Amino acid sequence: MIATPSSPPPTATRLAPNLIASEVDGGRIAENILHFGRLLRASGLPVGPDKIVTATRAVIAAGIESPKVLYWTLHAVFVNRRSEHDIFNQAFLMFWKDPGYLEQMMSLMLPSSPEPGAPPQQTLSRRLSESLLAGNDRKPPEPEQQEIEFDTIGTFSDSDVSQTKDFEQMSAEEQVAARRAIRNLMLTTRPIRTRRFERGHRPERLDLRRLMRETAAKGGDSLQPAWKQRRWRRPPIVVLCDISGSMDTYARVFLHFLYALTNESDRVSAFLFGTHLSNVTRELSNRDPDAAISKVAHQVTDWSGGTRIGAALDDFNKHWARRVLGQNATVLLFTDGLDREGGEGIERAARKLRANSRRLVWLNPLLRYDRYEPIAAGARALAAHITDLKPCHNLTSLADLAKALGDGR
Repeated sequence: MIATPSSPPPTATRLAPNLIASEVDGGRIAENILHFGRLLRASGLPVGPDKIVTATRAVIAAGIESPKVLYWTLHAVFVNRRSEHDIFNQAFLMFWKDPGYLEQMMSLMLPSSPEPGAPPQQTLSRRLSESLLAGNDRKPPEPEQQEIEFDTIGTFSDSDVSQTKDFEQMSAEEQVAARRAIRNLMLTTRPIRTRRFERGHRPERLDLRRLMRETAAKGGDSLQPAWKQRRWRRPPIVVLCDISGSMDTYARVFLHFLYALTNESDRVSAFLFGTHLSNVTRELSNRDPDAAISKVAHQVTDWSGGTRIGAALDDFNKHWARRVLGQNATVLLFTDGLDREGGEGIERAARKLRANSRRLVWLNPLLRYDRYEPIAAGARALAAHITDLKPCHNLTSLADLAKALGDGR
């Protein structure tokens, strides 16, 4: 359920006079809702034709005499997650001709320098500004001129910035490019030496069982020594990904990293948890990444909700640990450590998880802050039982993680 304020923002009560005066007959208002839905879809919200039709019918039934009624009617249709509320609110203010936001849109077209002491701009408005100005970058054809090529090696580029840019600060277009870059990462794990043996050709260790079988089958006249050696195999990787509301943006990007890891390496198990644990290993094994992500979205029902880290880890230890944590498994725990139950049960579950795994790596997007410390009760409980603590908030941190997995670190 989406947590929304008790009343819309004060600026949301000012609508265009021509819209207030129009009749609710499905004509003018339907056209406006259609364009508004396109703006939301371009800004990253999952808006399709069915939602636009539903929104039109709802507005016609509720009427637009009151701006508050219009605001909450559209909000009820287009907003499904807590993270989408801010985008919807800004889009509503921009689209329904609020004077203050029109001035901001005009300022986006002109270069300007921030004034001293000016408040920082909101990050969500960048997606909306890109959507509104998407069609304004067309220029009239210019006369043909001689093309001059410049060597840009070592110069500033957007791709260099996106490597270290926080996923939360990225626009919709940059997030698409980031997901594409994640799929191209080299995600190969380094094999380790196991306790099991296989047939060998070097005189390292005598295989007495095979020697006795061959002796009984062929006789002792043609006795040849049989050797065996240690087997090398890639260790299993188990990923536990937090999909709660505080991890929504990072989890959606990390899901593409998890898809690439599942399809490039064998023996990978993927689990998502919010209020309960979900095994999505089979869904991510699809060769089509879009189909795989879509299957995961349909199966998981607690996305962008609360977090019960202790209960989720306890569920994993009871029902899945014996199946997937054998043979020196590495566990990647992707969470910010914020738990709605105050860290209850996390200490015991994390201790048991660490005891059953070769390595327990905590991937925390909050490490983007230089002065981050695990102050929350759940974060303190996790920090006491982990092997490594790594950041996971941009492309550089994911590339470092892929390299660490390949090196066996």
